[in-house]
Amino acid sequence: MRFLHLVWRNLCRRKLRTLFTFLSILVAFILFGFLSAITAAFSLGVEVAGIDRLLLIHKVSIIQPLPESYGARILAVDGVEAAAHATWFGGVYQDARNFFAQMAVEPEAWLDMYPEFTLSDAERRAWASNRIGAIAGRDLAERFGWKVGDRVPIQGTIWRQRDTDTWEFVIEGIYDGAVGVDRTQFFFQYDYLDEGRTFGDGIVGWYVIRIADPDRAPQIAATLDGLFANSSYETKTTTEKAFLQGFANQVGDIGAIMRAVTTAVFFTILLVAGNTMAQSVRERTSELGVLKTLGFSNAVVLVLVLLESCTLAIVGGGLGLAIAYGLILRGDPTGGFLPAFYFPAFDVAVGVALVIGLGLISGLLPGLQAMRLRIVDALRRV
Repeated sequence: MRFLHLVWRNLCRRKLRTLFTFLSILVAFILFGFLSAITAAFSLGVEVAGIDRLLLIHKVSIIQPLPESYGARILAVDGVEAAAHATWFGGVYQDARNFFAQMAVEPEAWLDMYPEFTLSDAERRAWASNRIGAIAGRDLAERFGWKVGDRVPIQGTIWRQRDTDTWEFVIEGIYDGAVGVDRTQFFFQYDYLDEGRTFGDGIVGWYVIRIADPDRAPQIAATLDGLFANSSYETKTTTEKAFLQGFANQVGDIGAIMRAVTTAVFFTILLVAGNTMAQSVRERTSELGVLKTLGFSNAVVLVLVLLESCTLAIVGGGLGLAIAYGLILRGDPTGGFLPAFYFPAFDVAVGVALVIGLGLISGLLPGLQAMRLRIVDALRRV
């Protein structure tokens, strides 16, 4: 700590150079934060997907329907504990640009299947007892200013009623969830949809199945698909995590793309910071010789250089991570395209490690050069 004043004076020697290096590090870590959030958004739900949940869809595509009667046959399979179905609604609220996921489900079965959706007991009962009741995620409710009791009209695009295209819903609850849980979804009662639509009676979109032993997932999936083989509605069953990961990968391996961009950015920043420290050490050759003449050991000289590089990296990188975290907390900047927009805790830890690593690596070579400098060679340049 007693050398911090000396470190600060060295950083202020070339203020403009230090400022530009600081800004480069700052921007790099802000970019790192946003790339991490984007990666998390594109892998929406993968990290929180239950290891004991399977997803059963039509063999052709998830957009092809399945009979509601499949539910009883699924529950009869050995190893299956519970099953819940969902049906995509695909309506429009006010404007087509106001996209959010809307699904018709059975309230109790769906909430039991997804305990990560937190809802009060009173809200659960209110939703289950109201035929036109619905629940919305916290982020979705804040986006449109909804509160419990509000009436929400949604225009049907796939499913239409016999006398009107508009479906009326009443918000009976607003669900929350831990970090990573999608809080931008809208759920309503399947019975309301099934009774009111003009076609498609008794069909659903897909089934979510909870199994007793996750290790038996492949066997149970094969049994389920075999149960409906050669029928008019053949199925394909996989783990929920595998399905969500495959769905995310349809737009490409976002994780690999983001890692490539991050690697390129940090390699460039490493060169910038390393060059700054190398120039700083070269400019202070004679001063380093004087320090050694006064009794500063080689180890202390090395520590001084590393302190300088680490201070620059920690201040710039730490502030960059803090700014990124604050901006990401404001939510999805795309207006609904990236609903689960957050800074994963693991990536925050990686960012901190990168800050420290950048400081150590960028200062190591110049520090070793300063440590090996002989007094006679340093003073000769005075």
